[in-house]
Amino acid sequence: MKAPKPLIVVIKLGTSSIVDEKTHEPLLSILTLIVETAVRLRKDGHKVIIVSSGAIGVGLRRMDVDKRPKHLSKLQALAAIGQCRLMSLWDSLFEHLRQPISQILLTRNDISDRTRYRNAQNTILELLEMGVIPIVNENDTLAVAEIKFGDNDTLSAIIAAMAHANFLFLMTDVDCLYDKNPRTHPDAQPIEEVEDIGAIRADVSSAGSSLGTGGMSTKIVAARLATSAGVTTVITRSSSPGNIVKIVRYLQARKKYNSSQHTPVGDEEAEDPLSRSTASLSLDILEKPPLHTRFLPLPQPIRDRYFWILHGLAPHGTIYIDAGAHRALIGKAGLLPVGVLDVEGNFAQQEAVRLVVVERRSELGPDGKLWEGPGVEVGRALVNYGTPEIVRIKGHRSREIETILGYADSEYVADRENVSLLQRESRPVTPVFEKVNENGGGVAAYENDISL
Repeated sequence: MKAPKPLIVVIKLGTSSIVDEKTHEPLLSILTLIVETAVRLRKDGHKVIIVSSGAIGVGLRRMDVDKRPKHLSKLQALAAIGQCRLMSLWDSLFEHLRQPISQILLTRNDISDRTRYRNAQNTILELLEMGVIPIVNENDTLAVAEIKFGDNDTLSAIIAAMAHANFLFLMTDVDCLYDKNPRTHPDAQPIEEVEDIGAIRADVSSAGSSLGTGGMSTKIVAARLATSAGVTTVITRSSSPGNIVKIVRYLQARKKYNSSQHTPVGDEEAEDPLSRSTASLSLDILEKPPLHTRFLPLPQPIRDRYFWILHGLAPHGTIYIDAGAHRALIGKAGLLPVGVLDVEGNFAQQEAVRLVVVERRSELGPDGKLWEGPGVEVGRALVNYGTPEIVRIKGHRSREIETILGYADSEYVADRENVSLLQRESRPVTPVFEKVNENGGGVAAYENDISL
C-alpha cells in the first residue's frame, strides 16, 4: 500500500489565538498544541508553514500597555518590540521537539516586486526541503498600510499560493461557517463544504478581536484568493489545533477512496477486490472529522506569474474594454488599442491596471462616452503604455500608433503574457452583451486588427 502523498499545509494564526485579548499574556496552552500539531504533520511526511500574527499584542504585554494605541508610530514600535519576543517564544516551544524554524517578514512591496516575490518563494521552498518550518509575518514595523487596514488572512493566502500549498487553515474563534449567527439563532446550520464562494450565503458577522485587524469577512476574501490558486482552504477553531491533523487525514483518506472508485478496470489494483474493500473499509471506520468549513479549489487554478499579476500588484487605474477585446484575451491574444473604450486613473508604463468589460455604444452618449453599463472586472494587466498615451490611441488600429504618438513601443496595450484573467464560477466567462457598430467595433474589428 502506497504511503499518502506529502502535502504542504499553511496554518494561519491571528493575534487572538496567540495572546489573551485583555491581559496580553501569551496563550501557552494553545501555542503548545499548535507546535505539537505542526510536528505531528511533519512526522506524517508533510511540510508546514505558519503565518503568525501577534507581534503588536506581545509588544503590548512587554511594555505594560493596556490598549492597542491609535498612533501609527507607536504601533510600529510595539511591533518591533514584540516580534523578537514572539519569535523567541516560538523557537523555545519548537526546540522542545527538536524542530528547526525560521523567520520570514514580508511587506506588500516585497510581494509587488517580481524579483523579490520570486526570491521569497525560492527561500520558502528551500526551507521546506530542509525540513524547516517557516514562520511568516507581515513586517508591521515597515508596512504602514498593513497595520492600518490589512490583515494576515490575505498574507496567508498569498503565501499558500506562493508555496503551491495543498491546504490553508484559517484558525478562528468558531468551528466553521454557519448559515446564520449561532449565538443568536439556535437553529443555525453549519456549512461543511463550499464550491462557489460567490454564491455563499453565510453569517460573517464576526469582526475580529480588539488586538487584531481581521474578521470572518477577511477570511472569506482569503479563501477566494487561495482557492483561485488551487489551495483547499479550511476554517476551523483555533482553540483546538489538533483538528488540523484529523481533517487532513480524513480528507486524504476520502481522496484515496474516491480515486480507488475511479481506477481504470484494466489496472491491477482495480482487479483486486481486496484493495477496493480495504479502501472502502478505511473510509467507513475513519473518525468523522471535527466541525469545519472547507472551500474547494478551482478546477483550473491561477498560479505563479498570473496569480502575482492578479493579487500581488496594486492596480493604479482601470482600462474599459469591449466584449470583443475580452473574447480575444480569452483566446490568448494581447490587448489591442482598438478594443479599448476608456481609461481611468493615472498610471505609467508597466504598472498594473484593472480590466473592465463594458457595453459598447453605437455612438457617443450624452456623457461623451462610447460605453455604458456598470461593467464587469475580468482581470488585471501590466500595460505597455501610460494613461496619456492610451487616451490618445484607444479605439485606433495598431498600425496608427506610431502616427499618433510618434513612436510605437508595442502594437499591444498589454501583451497577453502580462494579462491575468479572473476565473469566477459565479460569473459568466464572457459578458453576454456585444454590439458591432458601423465603424467596425466589436469582435470583428478586433480580429481584423490582429491580422494586420
